[in-house]
Amino acid sequence: MNHLPTASQTVGPYFYLGLTGPRSIGSITQAGAKGESVTLVCTVLDGDGAAVPDAMVEIWQANADGKYDHPEDTQEKALDPACRGFGRMGTDAQGRVEFHTIRPGRVPGPDHRRQAPHLNVSLFARGLLKRLATRIYFAGDPANDEDFVLSLVPKERRDTLLAKPDPARPGWWRFEVHLQGERETVFFDV
Repeated sequence: MNHLPTASQTVGPYFYLGLTGPRSIGSITQAGAKGESVTLVCTVLDGDGAAVPDAMVEIWQANADGKYDHPEDTQEKALDPACRGFGRMGTDAQGRVEFHTIRPGRVPGPDHRRQAPHLNVSLFARGLLKRLATRIYFAGDPANDEDFVLSLVPKERRDTLLAKPDPARPGWWRFEVHLQGERETVFFDV
């Protein structure tokens, strides 16, 4: 008898086939969005540093004023109709995805302290039964030093949550997700 995993036992290719390609959302913002325009290139790597060509990366972020396009964000700030705040892309053969967006504003955190600009990330890949959740912060942002969530991460591991500017391309940022190993990205239990 041949026993094959079923959809309840593995994420398999089902999410990738059903939620990427023509259903991808690589532009989180449209023309006219308020804020600093950025292109974020994320690369997903396995424990050996090899590209993961069939992962899916989802991004959720606030607009430039620090307001999420979600009913639970009750701040008295205006929504930006040109900022949907959500993106989803499947990785290519090199394990990369490219999102066009804006640098998000600061959102409220615990004790009414504002959080540093960040993007919330969900990662889905073969062999994962649950999504991996992490954040992307921008290297060099002075608000990083006062961010409540980032301060919970040991100093020697915080670098795994920082996108770095691409010196050859102004406005472009690079971020690597390491699923395992010495450089494993910090993931959150949410």
